[in-house]
Amino acid sequence: MNLNYNPPSVAQPGGLQTVLIANRGEIALRVMRTCARLGVRTVALFTDADASAPHTRAADEAVRVPSYLDIDAVVAAAVDSGAQAIHPGYGFLSERAAFAEAVEKAGLVLVGPTAEVMERMGRKDAAREIAVAARVPVVPSYSMTDARASVSYELPYPVLVKAAAGGGGKGMRIVRTPETYAEAVLAAAREAKAAFGDDTLLLEKYVESGRHVEVQVLADHHGTVVHLYERDCSAQRRHQKVIEEAPAPTVDAELRHRLTSSAVALARAVGYTNAGTVEFLVDNSTGEFYFLEMNTRLQVEHPVTEAICGGLDLVEHQLRVAAGEPLSFGQDDLGIHGHAMEARIYAEDAFGGFLPQAGTASIVRWSAHARNDHALEPNQVVSTSYDPMLGKVIVHGPDRESARQALVRALDETSILGLTTNTGFLRALATSDAFRDNEIDTAWLDRADRGDSPALSPPDDELPRILVAWTQAMITSLADGGHPFQADGFRLGAAPAPQRVELDELVVVDRSAGRVTTGTASSTRAYDVRELGAADHVLTLLVDGRRVSAVVNVQPHTAEVAWQGQRFVFERPDVMGDRGPAVGDGTMLAPMPGTVLAVRVAEGQRVTTGDPLGTLEAMKMELALTAPFDGTVTQVGAAVGDQVALGAVLFTVQADD
Repeated sequence: MNLNYNPPSVAQPGGLQTVLIANRGEIALRVMRTCARLGVRTVALFTDADASAPHTRAADEAVRVPSYLDIDAVVAAAVDSGAQAIHPGYGFLSERAAFAEAVEKAGLVLVGPTAEVMERMGRKDAAREIAVAARVPVVPSYSMTDARASVSYELPYPVLVKAAAGGGGKGMRIVRTPETYAEAVLAAAREAKAAFGDDTLLLEKYVESGRHVEVQVLADHHGTVVHLYERDCSAQRRHQKVIEEAPAPTVDAELRHRLTSSAVALARAVGYTNAGTVEFLVDNSTGEFYFLEMNTRLQVEHPVTEAICGGLDLVEHQLRVAAGEPLSFGQDDLGIHGHAMEARIYAEDAFGGFLPQAGTASIVRWSAHARNDHALEPNQVVSTSYDPMLGKVIVHGPDRESARQALVRALDETSILGLTTNTGFLRALATSDAFRDNEIDTAWLDRADRGDSPALSPPDDELPRILVAWTQAMITSLADGGHPFQADGFRLGAAPAPQRVELDELVVVDRSAGRVTTGTASSTRAYDVRELGAADHVLTLLVDGRRVSAVVNVQPHTAEVAWQGQRFVFERPDVMGDRGPAVGDGTMLAPMPGTVLAVRVAEGQRVTTGDPLGTLEAMKMELALTAPFDGTVTQVGAAVGDQVALGAVLFTVQADD
């Protein structure tokens, strides 16, 4: 299948001449591509931070709004621009019934279900009741009369406390013991209130070993409801999906029939229209499945469904249904074609505690062997103001193993420098035995975090170090050819001397002999190296007979390499470093870019080991900073509300000594 599938232009969806896209980033660009093919004019929204963003430039018209969450501003922009419909994408307002109602009152069409359906299915407690009435299996639940009370030592632990409103893993806590119940309930309620404005909670059985399987449905206004088979989204961390695939590798024909029939029955029962997803949890121990929730919007992982359905364009059918057209196909017209996988590229340090990252992307290379839905380009600033997802890498093959190998290749070819992403982590997961053998359940990555499952490791930094050193030696030899005493090791009557490249450790490069030596004086290792190609920041070497190719960017003080998806940064030693003041262990640097939520100490204050100094927040992740030892606070480098960069000095504690 052609992953850049672009169906021929067809008739414009009836009555839809202009569509406003109430979103940003890759999903906005995704919707624009379909609209352009259908001859539909597009209107983008942008905030001040997104004034020059890719989606802002790509639309036919762009309108500034104070926030993507401002319902009145979004609807007004649609009316003023002459749009007949609004496509909400996912996130932001896409599942807000109040937004759907405002769109309807303005005489516009929402590309999604009605406000009434969104309200009923948007709450997990109401959706659960509808599922029961439709005879769809649900997870066993328990009474929670007061969400803030410590109750019942008789619960069949483990249990799951989760927000009744919203989704995306917010307001969810796994409780394994009675002693931790009260604290988990308070934390879940607090997070749910902040994320959704509603702290209502549900209490359910927690399936320890389960797989997250969801069914894509599509329904028109003429009574037709079809399913587009299922996706497996079990590879997730803290309820956030990482890699998705279709079809689900552990679902047989009989289970597929039961899952898809349940999804269609639920959609019919609620009077659903447009594209939606019904999520289920399949218990590995019993084979039973349970309804979790319904997402009343297009899903992030919709491309894998499009791939196995022969290149079907879900956004096109969303627009046609919204325009009142009947579906142009029935259930019998659909079938599964091969296997597809999608990996989500996030701005986060997956091997450093999954902390959010920010910065300016210097070099961005996407694989030519994959479908890449993204909105990231060179010199683009990535902040913590919005969701950290930068893009998606989607591959397709005749079977699961060929798709998995294609995903590994595509991640190898995905190179982002300037800021750290999770690409190397995704590559490590895709090559793991557990993923290859279908052993990943919804808790596998969390168990790995706790040390209960095999941990995923970043690639070794030895080859990236060789690539950087070779590039530096090559640059040096070309930098000054105007005199015989240039820095390439020129010697009268002899071959150039090897060059010493100082990185985090000394590397000696002898380009004429094809030899690179790494290590320390007491322990070195030599490699035979031959250069195969060097152009446009891509260096290809033969290292001890192994072909190695990576994107390399060498600058005066730092060098970066994207190798197997992972970004490696080498800083050159500061030649004046021993002349300046040393930074002691008591200097607390910002481990991620973000906003200072709390400062709990003042200069001159005495602290003991573990005392809270302050709290940093980025992308709804809170991180507490504590005193590393007993001492006195000598510096407070930020105030509440300050936006701080990665590595900014926040606190300094002078030890008692």
